[in-house]
Amino acid sequence: MSVSQLTKRVRRELTYLDYPAREWTVPRFKDGAPVLDVLIVGGGQSGLGIAFGLRLERITNFRIIDRRRRGFEGPWRRFARMKQLRTPKEVTGIDFGIPSLTVRAWYEEKFGRQAWGRIDTLHQEVWRSYLDWYRDVLALPVENEVELMLIEPVDDIFLVHLRHTDRIERVHARKIVLATGFEGSGSWRAPKSLVAHLSADLYAHSADDIDFRRLAGKRIGILGAGASAFDNAALALEAGAAQVDLCFRRSEMPRVNPLTWMNFSGMLGHFGELEDLDRWRFMRHILEELPVPPTQDSYWRCRRFENFAWHSDCGWSVVDEAGGIARARSGDRSFDFDFIIFATGVETDLSARPELALFYEEIALWRDRFNPPPGEESESLARYPYLGKAFEFVERRPGAAPFLRGLHNFTFGAMLSHGISGAAITGIKYGVRRLVNCIARELFCEGAAAYYRDLLSYRTPELRTLDSAFVWLSQLGRDALIADSLANQLDQHRIATLGGSLPRSMSQHDSASATSSRLARTKRTLRPSQLKKKKRR
Repeated sequence: MSVSQLTKRVRRELTYLDYPAREWTVPRFKDGAPVLDVLIVGGGQSGLGIAFGLRLERITNFRIIDRRRRGFEGPWRRFARMKQLRTPKEVTGIDFGIPSLTVRAWYEEKFGRQAWGRIDTLHQEVWRSYLDWYRDVLALPVENEVELMLIEPVDDIFLVHLRHTDRIERVHARKIVLATGFEGSGSWRAPKSLVAHLSADLYAHSADDIDFRRLAGKRIGILGAGASAFDNAALALEAGAAQVDLCFRRSEMPRVNPLTWMNFSGMLGHFGELEDLDRWRFMRHILEELPVPPTQDSYWRCRRFENFAWHSDCGWSVVDEAGGIARARSGDRSFDFDFIIFATGVETDLSARPELALFYEEIALWRDRFNPPPGEESESLARYPYLGKAFEFVERRPGAAPFLRGLHNFTFGAMLSHGISGAAITGIKYGVRRLVNCIARELFCEGAAAYYRDLLSYRTPELRTLDSAFVWLSQLGRDALIADSLANQLDQHRIATLGGSLPRSMSQHDSASATSSRLARTKRTLRPSQLKKKKRR
């Protein structure tokens, strides 16, 4: 096969799964305008998977928006600067168990089966290209360059303010899914205490757009020891930086990846069912005590340069500026840099999300619902949103913000509540299904009264007649003859009116074909033994 043939195969296989086909959500209107069942914010891997999951549940009254232009949704063509994913190539999830929709099926058709056997992980651009194909083969209606500005609760639904390139649009939605990735519950932010006295042109965060060509011949400082720190260091070195110093506060280079340990069905699928204390202890160890290291490839990519150095026990206490140079201090050591890249991760802070501005203070955080045992405190974890079973925000004060049950946070901020399901490829398989199932359940339960009324008015008969099959067939035949007679009369009238003759295909031939078709359909509803009895009669 080719990729085009695989595309046809996927679409054909989806027709095999087209049961039940009925679209079932109850239409709602606000001020005369239709209300969306679901608004999905984010057209990356999570948003695409959620949209397909909803469609499989025959929920079609949704929209997907993304503020980036097509192909730049998610991190892959922006700040994900690794060459290879750390995710195992066998990962599945947004395919929903359809083999021909997996990344392996696509890869083998594009590059060959032998090529698949030669790789251990996927190139990040390959994964991004797979997502492009996934979107197209499923015809998912992502609206690019549309930005969510503000969510406004109105009664039991939401008024959503959307910014297009040329206008502001306001739509109503029953449910909103924030599938906005790593920064969806906060922001990429350089440490305020370290950049307070720096000019903006002297530093960037590793998630910012950086023109690495401008770093040629310069001294570059990087704060951090994770994958993004090494990826950015490698790009600076490859762009011709004079010197790159990578500094981090830990006494040793992180080497063990706890996320790899998490890759089993129990942890990926059921972490959210654990008690609060268990979830806290797992994530405190994973996120704070055992940080994710760089990949071996990223590390070697930097070490091949003699002008690269890394420094442990070197967290910066202060950074100031003098004469266009940034000076970073750590104890009795100091470094002069022409440019600094802060690879310090994402800061969880709901107040940084403009779309939540009207009610972020009503959202419960972990510090509002859980008190860790002495010695197990964590200020950073305490700021994570405390989410319900469907990834929904919950109220800080019971009864103060019931609308929050319709706002689902499928971002990195869901990690403490649900594990790596909201912003990691490996967890999507379980997280997306949980979310979609919960949304479908809630939409159905909310419409229970309407479905009951519909049931009471249901009058479509399955038992179409109480006559014998012979009587019914005879009546059908008489009806067909009457229809043929009427058709013949109409044909003669048309001929007289037009002063000519009708094409053969539009006269008695049509009537006879219609009659034969009706009789054939009727015969197919009877067993052979019934037909024999009628012939004997």
